[in-house]
Amino acid sequence: MPPRHWERHRVSRVGWLRAAVLGANDGIVSTASLLLGVAAADASHGGIMIAGVAGLVAGAMSMAAGEYVSVHSQADTENADLERERRELETDSDAEHNELTAIYVGRGLDAKLARQVAEQLMAHDALGAHARDELGISSMVRARPVQAALASAASFAVGAVLPLIVAALATAENILVLVSVSSLAFLALLGGVAARAGGASVVVGAARVTFWGALAMALTALVGKLFGTVL
Repeated sequence: MPPRHWERHRVSRVGWLRAAVLGANDGIVSTASLLLGVAAADASHGGIMIAGVAGLVAGAMSMAAGEYVSVHSQADTENADLERERRELETDSDAEHNELTAIYVGRGLDAKLARQVAEQLMAHDALGAHARDELGISSMVRARPVQAALASAASFAVGAVLPLIVAALATAENILVLVSVSSLAFLALLGGVAARAGGASVVVGAARVTFWGALAMALTALVGKLFGTVL
């Protein structure tokens, strides 16, 4: 038997990377936008910080709950499909053999070889073969609700802390400029790192995240300015 050649593929990172990037991005954008909106309404420095800290806690919990519920729904669907396949394997194994054979024929194998592959894979792990090749479920992309929730909450908190630190160090006169500029820099860095980890263009990733973050902060600051004048 030839020695195994192990490779690290980026697709194995897709679960935690998506949750971590989404959480950090939301942490920076939502907290910075909240700080800018309250600051634009001429609130006191203490009021701005209270709003920011409250936004961090609420946002982290919201991200965790939302991610857990959505990913758990995916996990429930996967488990239901796997249970169905398990029953079909027990009650009609021949049909499942034919189904798997047809899948391999569709991928380019001749009928005889496809049958042999299906028989050998099902002899080794019938449910695993159907999960992977019929349902598209593998260990690398299985839904993990708790992992996704924790990653989202932690990354949101880390992202939210960055503009909060800047706001804490800033004065009332320069808080708008400092929070805006630093948050855009944080977003650009996050977008670049995420793109690098995923094998995409660093420049495009950084620009994409920065653009939407700038738009969100600008609109929130505008709302704060308008309502701060009226109220």
